This record gives sequence, C-alpha cells and structure tokens, in this order.
Amino acid sequence: MKQEILFSGIQPTGKIHLGNYLGAIKQWIDLQDKYNSLYCVVDLHALTISQDPQTYGQQILEVAMDIIALGLNPKKLFIQSHVPAHAELAWYFNTLTPMGEMARMTQYKDKAQKNANNVNVGLFDYPVLMAADILLYHATVVPVGQDQVQHLELTNILVKKFNNKYGTTFAEVKPYVTKAAKIMALNEPTKKMSKSLGDAYCLYLNDTEEIIRQKVSRAVTDSGPQMDGQMSEGVKNLFFLLELLGDKKVQTKLLTQYNDKTIKYSELKNAVADSVVNFLKPFWAARTRLSKNPKAVLKTLTDNGKRVAKIADKNLAEIKKKIGLI
Repeated sequence: MKQEILFSGIQPTGKIHLGNYLGAIKQWIDLQDKYNSLYCVVDLHALTISQDPQTYGQQILEVAMDIIALGLNPKKLFIQSHVPAHAELAWYFNTLTPMGEMARMTQYKDKAQKNANNVNVGLFDYPVLMAADILLYHATVVPVGQDQVQHLELTNILVKKFNNKYGTTFAEVKPYVTKAAKIMALNEPTKKMSKSLGDAYCLYLNDTEEIIRQKVSRAVTDSGPQMDGQMSEGVKNLFFLLELLGDKKVQTKLLTQYNDKTIKYSELKNAVADSVVNFLKPFWAARTRLSKNPKAVLKTLTDNGKRVAKIADKNLAEIKKKIGLI
C-alpha cells in the first residue's frame, strides 16, 4: 500500500527551546517513517517578520542542524526557498482565495498586534503559502497544533475551489492534530514557554548545563500544597517535565512526598534539571559533530532541495496545464 504523504515545516526564527521540541519536533521524529514524510525549514514564511540579511542564512542552517541532531533523518529535510515552485503555486492559489476567508484568520490578527510596525501583505497571505507548501506535493497528512487547524481549513477550501474550477487535482488534507505537550514558562507558569517572553523564560536546547540548572532553580513554585489540594501551576509544570523526561521512580517518590506535604522543592528542581540535562546530552554531542562541518550539512540540504524540486516542478507543470497556462 502506497504511503500517504506528510508535510510539515518550521520557521527559522531563532533558537529552539524545550517547548518547541516537546510540542512539535518530537512528533516530526515519531512520524517520519510512518508516512512518506517531507520536512521543511520554511524560510519564506519567516520573512513576514524582519530578518537580518547578514545573519539569516546562518540562522536557517542552525535550525536545520538542531533538528537533525534531535533525530530527524537529514534526507527528509530541505529549505523552502530552494524550491521556487512553493511561491509560484501560492500565486495561483491567491487568485482563488476569497478575501473574507483571509480576513477571519485569527493568527493574522494575533501576529499583526505583535508586529504592529511591520504588518505586511505576506503576514496576511501566510496561510495561502502554507496551502501551497502542502498541496505542491499532494500531501494529505499535516501534523499541526490546534492553533494551525484554521489554516488547514483554508487549505481544504482551496482544494475544493481548484477542483471545482479546473477538475479533480488535489485530495482533502487531514490535520494530524498532535496531542502536543504544552510546556509553560518556568518563571511564569501561567504562560506558554515562548521566545517572545525572553530568554529567561525558555530552556533552550543549546543552553549549557550550568544555565539550565540556574533557570530551573529559579522556577516558580509555591509555599506548599494548595488549600484545595490542587497543585499550583508552577509545581504542576515541574512535575510534567519530570514525567516527560525524567526517571519514573524519582517522579513517584517526589509525588508521594508532595502528597505527604514533606516535599522539598529544591529536590524537585534538582530532579527536573537532571532529567533535562540527561535528555540533552545526546543532542549536544550530535550537534557538536554537525557544527564541525556545516558545509556538509548545507550540501545535504541543497541536494535534498534539488531532489524535491524535481518532484515539485513535475507536479507544478501538471497544475499549470489544468489552469490553462502554456
């Protein structure tokens, strides 16, 4: 039986933190052999916010190396701008996209508020390029968080519009809504871990062991179990990290102490820091190896782009023929 095609992308907008990994990249790695998978560093999407042209290329490469070091098969990863067909197909979809559909996109509204000084057309048009990314390869499976489901709804609207106007070409896309771990900021546990909050709020994969232990030691807890028996958000977040990355025996022991009201939060924090450091040690080793030869990584990505571009160009030629272009 032919494998379904899966597509997903990540923006090279800065350092990857633990929340990024547990919330998205882990799913990439878990699904990479279950489907005919294509993963992409979506550098065109990231241009919707201001990028420094002097450092952007290195930033793209750094994110790619991080993902490979985490366990993604490097043959499955390419860079979006290496395949011009993405942008070309987005233009064809632009001519089918109702303005009303775009105007209701909640992510555009959120991003426009955060980037009030740079509300560009690309930010508004982002979901159309995302649809092109997916449909260019006839992908039918896309792992997304809940905040991206609306964009996939637009993709399926474009599937119907294109098929109705030009004949059956695309299949409906199924969102693979991941049960992603939602990691909160250690020093502000009511907010999701995010680069926008600042470096102090994130456990970055390339943080040193010393920095990780410092950040975890400053994590917000409380003065003891809550009056109603419920954990505070800070303590809950620490136990959640321990559950995802730690030793189950240590977790059980500390939960018992918590319930007995004998827990020392310093011990909980030490256990969390140990689990994060132990998880990251193989990543650090792999990342160091890749960093010694970045040209080899770039060559792999470039070769992948050339290979994928052949598929994209073949598919695009068929799409253009449907449209009536010569």
